Parts: sequence; structure tokens; C-alpha cells
Amino acid sequence: MVNKLKISVVCMSLALAACSDPGHKTENTNMLTPAKQSVTTDSVLTLENFEQPDAMLQIVQEGAQSKLVSSGENTSLKITFEQSALESYVSLKPQTPWDWSTLGDINLAADIKNTSDTSIQIYVQIFNPYGAFHERSISIPAGYKGTYYGVLTGEQMTIDSGLREDPKSWETDDHKMFWMRGYKGMQMNAISEIRFKTLARKYEKSIEIDNLRIRQNPEFNLAYLRDLADKFGQSHKFDYPTKIKTDAQLKAVAEAEIKQLEEEGTMADRSEFGGWASGPKLEATGFFRTEKVDGKWAIIDPQGHLFFSSALANIRIANTTTYTGVDFKDDSVRYKDPEDVTPEDSLGIRPVSKEAQKTAFVTSELRHKMFTWLPDYDDPLANHYSYRRESHKGPIEHGETFSFYQANLERRYGESYPDSYLDKWRDVTIKRFKNWGFTSTGNWADASFYQMNQIPYFANGWIIGDFKTVTSGNDIWSRMPDPFDPEFKRRARVTVEVIAEEVQNNPYCIGIFVDNEKSWGNNSSLQKRYAIVLHTLKNKLQDSPAKTHFVKMLKEKHASIDDLNNAWGTQIASWQVLGEGVDIVGHPINDAMQQDLSDLSFAYAEAYFKTVHDELEKVLPNHMYMGVRMAAWGLTHEAARAAAKYADIMSYNYYREYAHEKAWAFLEKLDKPSLIGEYHIGATSDTGLYHPGLIHAANQQDRARMYKDYMQSVIDNPYMVGAHWFQYLDSPITGRAHDGENYNTGFVTMADVPYAKMVDAAKEINRQLYQRKFGDVKVK
Repeated sequence: MVNKLKISVVCMSLALAACSDPGHKTENTNMLTPAKQSVTTDSVLTLENFEQPDAMLQIVQEGAQSKLVSSGENTSLKITFEQSALESYVSLKPQTPWDWSTLGDINLAADIKNTSDTSIQIYVQIFNPYGAFHERSISIPAGYKGTYYGVLTGEQMTIDSGLREDPKSWETDDHKMFWMRGYKGMQMNAISEIRFKTLARKYEKSIEIDNLRIRQNPEFNLAYLRDLADKFGQSHKFDYPTKIKTDAQLKAVAEAEIKQLEEEGTMADRSEFGGWASGPKLEATGFFRTEKVDGKWAIIDPQGHLFFSSALANIRIANTTTYTGVDFKDDSVRYKDPEDVTPEDSLGIRPVSKEAQKTAFVTSELRHKMFTWLPDYDDPLANHYSYRRESHKGPIEHGETFSFYQANLERRYGESYPDSYLDKWRDVTIKRFKNWGFTSTGNWADASFYQMNQIPYFANGWIIGDFKTVTSGNDIWSRMPDPFDPEFKRRARVTVEVIAEEVQNNPYCIGIFVDNEKSWGNNSSLQKRYAIVLHTLKNKLQDSPAKTHFVKMLKEKHASIDDLNNAWGTQIASWQVLGEGVDIVGHPINDAMQQDLSDLSFAYAEAYFKTVHDELEKVLPNHMYMGVRMAAWGLTHEAARAAAKYADIMSYNYYREYAHEKAWAFLEKLDKPSLIGEYHIGATSDTGLYHPGLIHAANQQDRARMYKDYMQSVIDNPYMVGAHWFQYLDSPITGRAHDGENYNTGFVTMADVPYAKMVDAAKEINRQLYQRKFGDVKVK
């Protein structure tokens, strides 16, 4: 809906001639005579302070309500975000786009108060009329008021530090909003909208906004990116409750925790495989399976007990490394075997040879100076250096990395024989999981856990190789495979054979995830939903097995090219022209065309899922196929239907405050057991880290509350059979080598110290897990 609320655009002590008439509704919306503006270190330009309801500024709102509220002499805009909406926002739109391009290096700031009883995560977006945008986010504690800002232009926006979020570049008590997504090089000459948004809330929440303004950035220097990490890989610049100061303290903390874990032991009422020991018992098959029990989907453990997968994911050394800013002239370190089955970010420590180390050179001074300590190559901890041959994103394509996490494991537990600290790490990790009440590991548990026969797990693999690909036009992690290419089938077979060798028909293996967060498109528009098909139709037949299959399907349905044109409203000259490639991306999609595109999209997704399913069935018939962990941004109706046809359990990665009932209404139609493969919540105020992650909390106490809310919403859903927190440990403060994530996502710190409030929350949830999930189930 559109609410044309009269609010003022205020003239400050700036030479803004167009503001002489406070009731003017057209010229003064822009408010700029740039050459004559005086610049201060505070506000360069006040966009809105809501004091004088004169000028027209359009307010557009969806799933939210806004109104002006007064307190004493002050007036602000109050926004209430409705609980029932999956996405709620209020947008401020000037009649003429704002031009901020001549204001120098600037940031957008506002005074915001959270008037809710719980914290609120606000996304602040700015748009131009051409589709470019910035998005930042911040968590505001309950009842708190502060100044929040996001840098728009300046040198900070051009520096690619390899961190998902950099430290503050100037000293201030104001709160820097965290970068989320968008185009950092966005031009500021035509800003058409400022949007305040929330996503999937458990509660109705509200904020008050005042003094929305553009400010000039203070001067800064690159020292803000120096000395970020101490010798433990923690924040060098900040103290916080879990921070380790000495090796002796690290060992003492470890010894105290191990003693506690051994005294308390495993959470009560668990079967050998983590199921509900005292609950109803069903048929035991010796392996995990699923069954709908009294209207609720459930996993059944090998002994017949009801089971729910409450887990932490990514329990491995891979992804713990961070770039040091060093590389090697020796090209042998970058060799890749074309038959590799493991992508770069899933590899553990890969040391380089002593000979290669002799060719080391600093390739990035910026990265190299982020560390207060890195070991010499003859240091006892130098074995935690590794090499990354490629990155997904960031300024460094390849180079030396270091794992502070693995180094801290050696510091914690010592080394009585080669890599003994890793054996101790696995032992402590399993003790933690059983004591904290987790029933399994999540995806990406290191294969070294598989044959320990201590805790159920999910195996995983990736299909990589030199097969042909297609695109959705928005390939987040990589281009999409062409499942009609015989090479894809061969590579799938190679991958699942490796998984089978690792699993060895072990009953502790619940199921297998293959691939992750593929870019199927999404349901936000028909163009995006059918993007893979539309883009593939641009290819030549001889270059694209998928295109060949699509044309074959179209010829089988349509007697002639004229028949196709009449149905689609197109003017394709011939089947031959279609075979050579046609660009109909953006063409209006009528009902007949939509049906065809839907059929082709389903055929594409079915070919993928059938190929993976069939190869798994040949070598791992006793273990469930878990699908591909679809992301909210990469999920279409057709892909979901195809996955449901072949996966034993549907898997989705869902980063929101909680599993909102509207988001999962489609599960009733699919009627398949479903599992959350990833979610997390983070905070920075008491962790020393610079980015909380995708979902933000105010602090660790708030993070624990939000974890409980999320888990309860999943447990209460009759189709859900599990939820996996991503991930076991925090990201490196200097960014993981794969993509720069420097998130507070862990249940443990980079020094392997547990976050006590998160552990307490997990114990509370997991202790009542089975009674809450299955307490009312009646087994026939």
C-alpha cells in the first residue's frame, strides 16, 4: 500500500535556495545546490527529522504501519512491523531522486530507538532507479536508542580487505551497520528510496526513527586494518568474556571443561543412536529411516526409537584458515588433479614443501599486517600453515593460509604423538555434543568422525569436474551443472563411490548430502523462476545437452514452430533458429508459455536429482538421500517437486529469526520429511568479531534467546525432522579464506572456548526435545 504522509524536508544552515518555501512539493525534495553547500563533520544534509509535516515525501509500506509520534518537542517516525508478514518494510521515496554525488565521502545515519520488548534486526537499504542497491543490517537491543550509520562512499568502500565486514575506520560511539549485500560502487547521483526492513519475526516489533541524515566521513588511515588478530586468532584490540590471554589459561580452561564433561556425561534418556530411549518404539531396521507417526514426520533410529536431528554443522578444520598475505613463486603448490572430488573450501590443512617455502613473498601488505603474530617456518606451530589454490571471492585468488583454530588445539591439548591434539579434539567434540544434548552432527562433519561409532552423522560430497554447465543468471556459488551431460553422471558416480568408501555401510550414518545451495532460481518472479530454462535457450544445441533435451520436449509438444509461437506469443523463425539460440529473457510469459517453462524446469531438476539418487542407490542403499540443502534465494516450485520425488528427506538452509509458519506452508503439499540444513544467529558486542553473521542478535544472552525461539519453531512443525546450526566454531576474525566471512556463528570461539549462554540454551532445548516433539504421539 502507499501512504502519502506529509512529512518535512528540513533546511539546515546550508545554502539551499529551493527550501525557501516549506510547503513546496516538487523542487525542494532534492534539496541540493551542491556547489554552495557548506560541509561539517556532522550533518552535510538532513533528509528528514519529522518535525514539520509540510513537504510531501512518499511513504510506501508493506507488512508494516507507520505514524508520526511526539515526545516533548521531538517528533519521530514510528514503524510497527507486523508479525504475520514474512517481509515487512517502510520505504521513504523523494518525489525527485536525491543527488548525493557531490557531497564528498559520506555516510547515511539515523537515530533509531527499539521500542520492542526484544531486540530487532533492521535491514537498511538504499536504491537507485536503475536496480542498484546497498543493504546493511544491525541488531538494536530492546528499549535502546542510538545513532546508526553506514558508509556510502569513500576509500573504505573501495578497499577489498578480504573481510566480510571491516572494523570501524574512525573512533566513534555510533554504531556501524554491517554490510550485507549489494553494489559497493553504487553511484550516489540518483537515490530513489531508503527502506527499513525486517524479515520473518516471531513477534510484532517497532522502532522510532529520527534525524535521517547524510554525514561527511571523518578522516581515517589504513591502521584500522592493522593488528586485528592476536596470537590466538582472537581480537587484538578488544577484551571480552571468552578471550584467552595465555597458553596456561587456555590449557586450564580446557582441563576444567573436560572434567565437567566427564562428570556430567551424556544427556539422559537417549538411545545408543541418540533417539528417544523411553519413548514409543517402532520397527528397527538397523539403519536410519523416516516414518509418519500420528501425523508427524519422524526419523527412526536403527533400533526403532523416534529421532530428531538436533545438530551443529561444519565440524572440521576446513574453513578455519585465513589468508596471511603471503604466496609462493613455486607453481607446484597450485597444481590441481582434474579427478579431485573435493572443492577447495572443503579441504583440510595442505602444507607446502620446505622447498616451496623458500620462494615465499608478501603479495598483500594489507593482509599481512592484520596479524600481530604469525609463526616462522621453523616454529613448532608452523604445521598449521596451509595453501589455498583458489577463492570464491575476495582480493586474493590463491595464497598461504594459517589455521589459528588448529594451532589453538595443539596449544590446548599438546602433542604426545603426531596430531594427537586432533584425536583429543574429536573426543572432546563428541563429549560436548552428548553433554549438550545434540543428537547428531550436521553437514560437513570431518570424515574422521565416521567410523568412531560415537554419534550419528551425515556424510557429504560435491559433484565437481569438467562437465558442461548452465546458468540461472544469478549463480551464487558456481554455475549450475548440466545433468544431461554424460560427464556429469560419471562425476556423480566418482563422488558417491568416495562417500561409500568413507561411510562403509555404517549404521551411524543417517544420510548423505550431495552439493549445496544450488542456484535453481526463485519464485519471486516468473523470469527468475524459469531463469535456467530461459538462459539455456540462448545456447547452441551442439554446446548444450540441456538445450538439446529442452528442444526435443518442445518438438514433442508442439507440432510446428508456428504452434510454439502461437502458444508463447513469440516470433521464432524456425526450429533451426531455436536450435542456434534465441534470447527471450524478459519476454512476457503467458499461461501457455509458463506451463512449458515449468515442464522444462522440472525436467532439468528431475534429471539432476534422479542422477544423484540413482548413483547413491547403487553403492549406499541403506542410507537416506538428503538432497541439496536448498537456500531461500535459490528455491523454485519445480526444483522442490523434483527433489521431493527422489530425496528421502528434503533439506533447506533458512537464515531467519525463526521458521515462520508462512514460509513453510508449502510443506503440507509436498508432505515430505524436511530438515533445516543451516541457520545461525550472531553478535559482535561481546565477541571481538566484526560481523555477527546473517542473522543478528544484540549480545550472547540475546543470541541464546533467539536460538531457542528458532529451534522451538522447527520442533513444533510436523514436517520437520531436524535443524542444524551453522556452524560449530566462529569464523576467523580476519575472514575465512574461501570468502572472507568473519562471523560470530560458532558455539565455540577460535580458541575452542564454548559460549556458555549458547551451551545453556542448547541444553534447555535438547533436554525437552523429544517430549516437546513427540510427547503426544500415539503409535499403533
